[in-house]
Amino acid sequence: MQFNTYWDQCGLADHPTLAAEATALADEVRAHQDALRAVLTPQALAATPVQWRYRVPELGDAGACSLFGTLAEQPYELADSLGGRSADTEKLLALATAVVGYYRQHSRSHWFGVYQARANAAGARVLVKLAYFGAESRAEFPLTDEFAKGSNNSAVGLSGRGRLINDVGTYVNDGGAYYTCDPKVNAEACLPLFGEDGRVVGIIDSEAFDRGFFTGGELALVLAVAATLSGDALASRPAPGVTAP
Repeated sequence: MQFNTYWDQCGLADHPTLAAEATALADEVRAHQDALRAVLTPQALAATPVQWRYRVPELGDAGACSLFGTLAEQPYELADSLGGRSADTEKLLALATAVVGYYRQHSRSHWFGVYQARANAAGARVLVKLAYFGAESRAEFPLTDEFAKGSNNSAVGLSGRGRLINDVGTYVNDGGAYYTCDPKVNAEACLPLFGEDGRVVGIIDSEAFDRGFFTGGELALVLAVAATLSGDALASRPAPGVTAP
């Protein structure tokens, strides 16, 4: 998706300080998009190794929060949520893995993940984490109004409006609800991914230990990744999306 189109849809244009900055960063965003397209060719994706399972933290009471540093005995099996292993699901994971690799190479972020909106193995609407780097974290975020009250991931997945938090402590003190996975995180960018028809087909989430992290080049990079994964990137895979407002 073109950056201008993504910017108009993602909700950040309403942010009081971001409109001018986004205009200034447009060239850098587009340069990252060009570079990303080069690493997302069919040939490159065919050569990208993928991970079908990963460790996850134990969940707290009623599954509401993760117990950071305490891992569940059983790893999360992506094949169960993606409907099995197939050429399509292999391509989907290769796409997410390649994007995560590019982001990790160019960012100082401490955590980053790509999520797809879909029904899980139990038939519930969730965000499924396809690929990531950083500390272990929960695999699924329910796409429900109740869970969205305390989760940026779920809120963005439902609303299609991105959230940029450059000081988590201030955000919480001002009344913002925040799902804490790693207590060292002080900044977060959670951005929607759109299909061609405006549906929310996933999100990306980036977290950093540094306050004021998502400005300048770091902001340009995360916007470029979100715009590149929007359009037909995830929507062409077999996953139902959520209608954006």
